[in-house]
Amino acid sequence: MEDLGEHMAGPPYLLRHRRLMDIAPASPSDSGHSGSKGMTIMVSILVVVIFCTLFYCIYCWRWRKRNAVRRAQIERLRPLSNSDLPIMDLSSIHEATNSFSKENKLGEGGFGPVYRGVLSGGAEIAVKRLSARSRQGAAEFRNEVELIAKLQHRNLVRLLGCCVEREEKMLIYEYLPNRSLDAFLFDTRKSGQLDWKMRQSIILGIARGMLYLHEDSCLKVIHRDLKASNVLLDNKMNPKISDFGMAKIFEEESNEVNTGRVVGTYGYMAPEYAMEGVFSVKSDVFSFGVLVLEILSGQRNGSMYLQEHQHTLIQDAWKLWNEDRASEFMDASLAGSYSRDEAWRCFHVGLLCVQENPDLRPTMSNVVLMLISDQTQMPAPEQPPLFARFKKVSAVSDFSLAMKTETTKTQSVNEVSISMIEPR
Repeated sequence: MEDLGEHMAGPPYLLRHRRLMDIAPASPSDSGHSGSKGMTIMVSILVVVIFCTLFYCIYCWRWRKRNAVRRAQIERLRPLSNSDLPIMDLSSIHEATNSFSKENKLGEGGFGPVYRGVLSGGAEIAVKRLSARSRQGAAEFRNEVELIAKLQHRNLVRLLGCCVEREEKMLIYEYLPNRSLDAFLFDTRKSGQLDWKMRQSIILGIARGMLYLHEDSCLKVIHRDLKASNVLLDNKMNPKISDFGMAKIFEEESNEVNTGRVVGTYGYMAPEYAMEGVFSVKSDVFSFGVLVLEILSGQRNGSMYLQEHQHTLIQDAWKLWNEDRASEFMDASLAGSYSRDEAWRCFHVGLLCVQENPDLRPTMSNVVLMLISDQTQMPAPEQPPLFARFKKVSAVSDFSLAMKTETTKTQSVNEVSISMIEPR
């Protein structure tokens, strides 16, 4: 019985001993390892919390700053309601454009999309809506409103009103059913509709509009972005210059301005503006000259022409003029149906306008005089600039194989190179 009792009593002592061993404190090395691991986790969590908090604070700061800037821009535009320019409410514009439906969209430019609309009275309008993603902002919007509201000429597009509501910024223009000049000029299916008399009238109308901007208006205005797509045509095909978002007002005593930001369209830029940022009324004259040569030839002075012909349009124009082959430059859709004297006069004026030296280019008053008078003596045009300023044009490198070139690259504001090409 005693043996049996000892046997029965044995296991509990062993169990207690095992339990004591199980709950015995861990060795110092195990304790240190666990502590460092816990500390690492806590530090990681703390870093994540700090990072998230910092990110949230930056996001809130930028959101408040963006809203503050937007509110300030809207407030700066509020005084327009006190001007003579009519202010239209947003609901009327929504109704006129059918809530900016795709069917009413006329196109899209640097400012934003343009929509056709019909007011309750039946009048047609064109609504230019500032895009949130546009590179042009409230400053350009206000610039265009202030400029066009003060400028009235038959060859300038007429501004009917504007809308500044619920952070929307819109310009309301007269609706011109024939859209822009480039839609006719560079479309082989429509270019035949532009006979010689119509082209001559368009050239003279644009010249008169530019003369008004430079000399005859209450302000001295440099357009800075004159091109075929910024010339609209009314129902009688009369030209109207549009898009004054890039325009600048000159002081009376100023002849030129040096700007650090080059804006405009490649192919129409004067060389002194494209390479040095210097613009003046003569920069607009250069753009006008390019436009005249495009109207005569029906060709766009762009990268496609350079790739196909290995020359710019103005280089080919000067070459054919000097070789007495000007008829080869004229648009084939005219089929020779034009007055040689009138066409050659326009050709001559266009070449005078695109001369490299701005001092040699005529003023717009002289341009109009030369266009309307066959008695005016015109000097021989100097060679136009031999430069190409187009993005992603492989023809420039191909051109260097066909001609002995000396090319220098000047870093532009837009990080686009300018190639100066010298012939043999």
